[in-house]
Amino acid sequence: MKRHKRNHRKSLISRFVILLIAVVLLCVAGHNIFVFSGQAQQVTLINKATSSYQTPTGAAIGGISNTLGLSTGAPALIDPAGKILNCAGQSFTDYTGFRVALFEPLGSLGEIGSLVALTPTFPSGSTPPTGQAPNTLNKNPFLLNGSTTGVYNFLLDPAKGQVAEGRTYILAISPPSESGLLERRIRIVVGKTQPDGRVAFTITSLDGKPVTIDGAAVFETGIITTSFGSALGSLGVAVSICEARELQIIKTGDRASAEPGDIPVYRLEVRNLTLTTISELVVTDNLPIGIQYVDGSARADIGGAPVPVNVVVDSRNITFNVTGSLPPRNQDRRLRIAFAARITPDALRGNGQNQASVSGRRADNGRVVRDGPSIYTLRINPGIISDCGTIIGRVFVDKNFDGEQQPNEPGVPNAVIFMDDGNRIITDANGLYSVMNVISGSRTLVLDLTSLPGYTLAPNLYFIERNSQSRLVRLEPSGLVKANFAVTPIFQGETQRGQQQ
Repeated sequence: MKRHKRNHRKSLISRFVILLIAVVLLCVAGHNIFVFSGQAQQVTLINKATSSYQTPTGAAIGGISNTLGLSTGAPALIDPAGKILNCAGQSFTDYTGFRVALFEPLGSLGEIGSLVALTPTFPSGSTPPTGQAPNTLNKNPFLLNGSTTGVYNFLLDPAKGQVAEGRTYILAISPPSESGLLERRIRIVVGKTQPDGRVAFTITSLDGKPVTIDGAAVFETGIITTSFGSALGSLGVAVSICEARELQIIKTGDRASAEPGDIPVYRLEVRNLTLTTISELVVTDNLPIGIQYVDGSARADIGGAPVPVNVVVDSRNITFNVTGSLPPRNQDRRLRIAFAARITPDALRGNGQNQASVSGRRADNGRVVRDGPSIYTLRINPGIISDCGTIIGRVFVDKNFDGEQQPNEPGVPNAVIFMDDGNRIITDANGLYSVMNVISGSRTLVLDLTSLPGYTLAPNLYFIERNSQSRLVRLEPSGLVKANFAVTPIFQGETQRGQQQ
């Protein structure tokens, strides 16, 4: 009888041990924690098991195990929600009208496709799964109406492959249309899942501006939470939003047209469109061909008050380094620069377009801002200088085949030359010809050999391109070019006999 009781007690103890192990395993395996975001911190895991059973006699026996503590270097669970900040890295006073959405990518150039289908959630205290504030319903897109902190978040579902390595998303943050702020688009690429449960993702700005003001947010993390056995990854990125346009430069002139010899005055106006001061202002102006800066003519002022300006001239590139700063846009003070330029005859070859740009540095975040180019076109009239040119030349007998006329090489009269516009030219008694008022540009002339019986084209021993009946010349406005044609008699013997006589 004692042996039977001892065996029964051993059986109960074995059942208790098995139950204890099952409870411990359940406590450990029941939390499937994945990490996206947060800084690595030292945390302590506390584990405690309880058990109870009833003896054959009906007595209830309970037990509590020792507390097991385990320190680990895994990231602590911190708030993974993203935040929308202004250009200074601070919160906006009002987020009414801000919208955040997560899209599938369309192509490789950053276009957005359809909205990501997120797993619906519910507020805390309701039937699972439980959502996470502020987007407790896990809506996509998420509206920040009424928010004063600018916090947002989205929950991704590993069961749908939404945290699989290589999965790509486009995060679009749209401010109100009347705010003048820039819409941001961020590419998010999910990385590998680490052995400790962390899942990293890489962030790339698609608008050329840094994700955050310090430009350091190229690699972020976030948290996967567990609610009633459902694991959802919380995705949030801190994003700074600046004005869509921070500086504006306008280029004008005191006249619409000019001609060689004139000295027009150009004006540059720079406006600050931000809510912070902009300093270190540098204005560059690229002058067109034939327009030269007049030394010492530059003047600058901010809000009507003169400011020093240092001018650096490098060929046709003019740089204005301004001493002073532009106040925020709520103060109507602008930078104005005026300078004179001289129109030369070469301006007829140019397009008359000036291209001006400006750069400066914001006081709130230290970032360089730019605008431009602003283009102003000045129409150039020829005035007393014609845009036509003159072509001269000679048809002569080339005795030494060098392509150049020597004193003993006579001209050939009555030779016919045709131009590309159909004009027919005839040489005089000395083989000379000239054509005035020819439209400038690339012009072609062709020697008509049928007008020279007994002659043929002379071979050129020095310039292969001259072994042709045609000549291509480049005629500048008011320019002068020469096009000679060398010929030789067909019957050399008769020519030599005639020269001896």
